[in-house]
Amino acid sequence: METNPRLDVAQNRKAVKYSRSEMAYRVMWGAGKLFFRFSPRICFGWRRLWLRLFGASVGKEVHVYNTALIYMPWNLEIGDWSSIGEQVYVYNLGKITIGARVTISHRAHLCAGTHDYSLPDLPLQKPFIHIDDQAWICADAFVGPGVEVGEGAIVGARGVAVTNVLPWMIVAGNPAKPIKKRVMSEKSGIGVNQ
Repeated sequence: METNPRLDVAQNRKAVKYSRSEMAYRVMWGAGKLFFRFSPRICFGWRRLWLRLFGASVGKEVHVYNTALIYMPWNLEIGDWSSIGEQVYVYNLGKITIGARVTISHRAHLCAGTHDYSLPDLPLQKPFIHIDDQAWICADAFVGPGVEVGEGAIVGARGVAVTNVLPWMIVAGNPAKPIKKRVMSEKSGIGVNQ
């Protein structure tokens, strides 16, 4: 019977996971995010400014709610007219890029950090996440490390996207599977020319 080596937790804890500058930024953001968190709900401009001060690339008319938890603002890029809803967890050890007119609904989790489980010391990995224009990450959905969500795609409520999502595809479930193509009607006019 084959035995596996034991996990080397001590080696994992000794590993240097962040540069000195990243550690300094993390300390500053630890204090700075209080001004973000306790800003009034409607103060979207203030939070855009605050994220930019900490290195985020934030487009015009972006709405980030005060209860969103953004781990490392300097690893965040978000396009015009997009939003990050209430209690969204943006765990961006790696770069997270969010396109224009994207909605990240409440309690969604964008997870750009993981560990290499095949090695005993579980080294930290910081893969990217890319969410293209006009996509929607629904309530309580999870987007995993290294995932690209295509233009106009939807990850349904509580869906778990651990592989790429094709453009204009609606996926749901755990793991998320294609449900159908997203077709948008011009009939209502909602959102046109915003």
